[in-house]
Amino acid sequence: MATGEIRESTDAAGLAALIARAGAETGGRGLPPVERWNPPFCGDIDMEIRADGTWFYLGTPIGRAPLVRLFSTVLRKDEDGRTYLVTPVEKVGIRVVDAPFLAVEMNASGKGEAQTLTFRTNVGDVVEAGPEHPLRFVIAGENSELKPYLLVRGRLEALVSRAVMYDLVALGETIAIDGVDMFAVRSGGMVFPVMPAAELDALSR
Repeated sequence: MATGEIRESTDAAGLAALIARAGAETGGRGLPPVERWNPPFCGDIDMEIRADGTWFYLGTPIGRAPLVRLFSTVLRKDEDGRTYLVTPVEKVGIRVVDAPFLAVEMNASGKGEAQTLTFRTNVGDVVEAGPEHPLRFVIAGENSELKPYLLVRGRLEALVSRAVMYDLVALGETIAIDGVDMFAVRSGGMVFPVMPAAELDALSR
């Protein structure tokens, strides 16, 4: 694949074909080892992942789930904070409005310290929250909206969808962390603080 082909591709299917060929050259099994690739940067392309998880290419939604899944396997977020599509020979920048993935389903198993929360993303990743896949919670926006994020791989996170977020928060409990009562959730032997319990009490009044 000649350098610049991804950037110059004119449709999502053509772009997917280039990426699929690159994956086939590396064996095509499992997720490509994008963290080990160090190709030259070839500019930005007009691809955007919206906050609701919808992918757009050249201003048009990518409606085919297999295409989105393929693109998601070659995503990488670098130390510069930007997200790229990466093949062995080419790296191109894309835009991400919030997080590249969306957690759309959650399953809770076990109780208390043995609880495990397993999430499914909109692109098919299944991830257990724990030491290697931590949850983090931020308060954002004018309405002080609670937004949970799950680390999926590398530096790539999934925003937990609003519906799943309600189920997640329903599993929260007050846990003392460093002498402070925190509203938190447990998974994989870890405790993930959501907010100080006092702040939660204030919000619920």
